[in-house]
Amino acid sequence: MKEEMGRELKSGKVAHVVFLPFPAEGHIKPMLKLAELLSQAKAQAGGIQIQITIINTQHTHQRLLVTSNLKEFQQTHPNIQFLTFPDGLPPEHPRVGRGFKEFISALKTVAPALREVFLSMTLPATCFIADMIMSTSAVEVANEFQVPLLSLQTMNACTTWIDLHLPKFLEEGEIPIEITDESCLNKPVTQITGLENFNFLYRDLPGFCRTQEVAMEFCIGEFKAASQASALIINTFEELESPMISKISSFYSKIFTIGPLHCLNLKTQTDDDDSSHRSSADGILSKEDNSCLEWLDSQPSGSVIYVSFGTWASLPSHVFFEFWHGLINSDKPFLWVVRPNSIHVTDGVRTPSEVLAELEEKSKGKGLIVSWVPQEKVLAHPAVGGFLTHTGWNSTLESIYAGIPMICWPIKADQFVNSKCVGDIWKIGFDMKDKCDRSIIEKMVRDLVGNKREEIMESVNKFRDQARQSVMVNGSSYRNLENLIDHIISLVP
Repeated sequence: MKEEMGRELKSGKVAHVVFLPFPAEGHIKPMLKLAELLSQAKAQAGGIQIQITIINTQHTHQRLLVTSNLKEFQQTHPNIQFLTFPDGLPPEHPRVGRGFKEFISALKTVAPALREVFLSMTLPATCFIADMIMSTSAVEVANEFQVPLLSLQTMNACTTWIDLHLPKFLEEGEIPIEITDESCLNKPVTQITGLENFNFLYRDLPGFCRTQEVAMEFCIGEFKAASQASALIINTFEELESPMISKISSFYSKIFTIGPLHCLNLKTQTDDDDSSHRSSADGILSKEDNSCLEWLDSQPSGSVIYVSFGTWASLPSHVFFEFWHGLINSDKPFLWVVRPNSIHVTDGVRTPSEVLAELEEKSKGKGLIVSWVPQEKVLAHPAVGGFLTHTGWNSTLESIYAGIPMICWPIKADQFVNSKCVGDIWKIGFDMKDKCDRSIIEKMVRDLVGNKREEIMESVNKFRDQARQSVMVNGSSYRNLENLIDHIISLVP
């Protein structure tokens, strides 16, 4: 089929692929991109067409209808449909912050609602692709309907390898980590092969290992359930994480590494590699403001620090001001994404809007603060010289692909592993975890765009080139996507 992907479909059988994302933007985006890629595949073997169903929670779907271009996406992708199920919480429930524990608890009980969705589908599922941390319910439903289950890991291979060992950590009482002093976090991790050469510490384990019992127990339960999947799909590329991918093969007989997903597109051998191949899903999850690009146009090449802490983080106002002082003192222009709902006021006097207004006013002439940006376009802009990031895996991959070095300030989950990889394993940036001091921020910004830039850029450019090669025709991730499509087609009765 690989030589035939660009040809017209014949009428015939249908491969119905059902997707179940974890209801958070960082998980939905790569799954939506994979769904789009499969929907565009022209599978010639036996004249088989691929039909996609994406199952979101009702709350997530309603939010996407309001904040995204979902309706337009549906119009341009007639073979992708969206179905929904209730997550058991009222619409006004926050689901993040103080409501996160209730949200996680509710997700443990969605199997009956998923079962009703499967019963409502007129076209039987050929296979079920579920986010790795939705595996418990996915396994239950897949077994009942006798549908092959494939697990999608939206995090990297190193995190996956660590996650597979966390059940044993829990059994042995190594987690949750009771933090009494710094020595608890500085203890080396010796139980996981493959990490011994990188001075991996307990502070580098996923963030939920730090006495976050509800999230930790939920995730570990999902990792256990995910081992029952027939295959694993990972949003990474072989050249970046080959040793870890090899180790994971002891748990999964079939592994498809298809990252960076955000820039992977199906092409024929005669297609040129231009922007026309970019996914229409790129901007679906938020209506982005492109006005910041004009501001970037006015800045010197490689001078700007781009700052963003992702879609979920809510940080105390004093943290924002500490970062602001560090950025101002670095004397480098900055573009900073601050969502209105990301500021948690701690002084009891000002509102989040007042804090944001103060930051914006004080930044005039020195930097630009905006509520959201087209991140891939920003990272590709020649004025951007560095990325101060929470190190979410989507952001990390986008930065690697763009060839932008990073300063990593992880906040939760896999971000702690990612920052270790960026700083100490791949050496494409600095790991600033567990530090929030204006003098450190200032120094790291100055080092990133000046003092230590040359030594970092050698690794940055190497992995940038490998990432771009991996998604080209005959690249490792492109071939693995073809192999995944072949595997799905082989499941059609």
